[in-house]
Amino acid sequence: MTPFAPLGRISDERCVSLIGIAGAGKTTLGKALAARLGWAHLDTDRLIEATLGQPLQAILDERGLTGFLAAEEAMVATLGVKRTVVSTGGSVVYSRKAVDRLKSLGPVVHLRIGLDDFLERVQGADGRAFVRPDGRSLADVFAEREPLYRQACDFSLDTSHADLDASVEQCAGLLAGLLAGD
Repeated sequence: MTPFAPLGRISDERCVSLIGIAGAGKTTLGKALAARLGWAHLDTDRLIEATLGQPLQAILDERGLTGFLAAEEAMVATLGVKRTVVSTGGSVVYSRKAVDRLKSLGPVVHLRIGLDDFLERVQGADGRAFVRPDGRSLADVFAEREPLYRQACDFSLDTSHADLDASVEQCAGLLAGLLAGD
């Protein structure tokens, strides 16, 4: 894949951040989009694990929900990257500071899937840390987060049944249109 030329003018100063519920494809699409743009890729969940020296689930177990969200906010709200596609954890939208930082870095893209796809993709995912406030069901968390994702994003991309290459091309095209006047 070659870098996407229309973003070249802003490529030395901006980032693109991907938000969405677990299973929406943030890491998979993030890596592919970064390759398409010729940029770096950063997964904030992996950054948290590397910084704190533990898997996400261990951090969540040890620190509890409030401590985990505080750690996530601290990492994301202080990101200082350029020319990077940032794949975030699904709970990043619980922090206004983190969302504001992502928006200051560049466009924020909501990768959207339906509830049925979400449940199918994460229901049996053993070992996957998933922030679930107050013991809510997966469906409750999905319903709670969807408006937060919509509010935080510059545009949404449906990745429910999309081919990865098609999603990358669609995202790159939407970004080019969004940033044409930048």
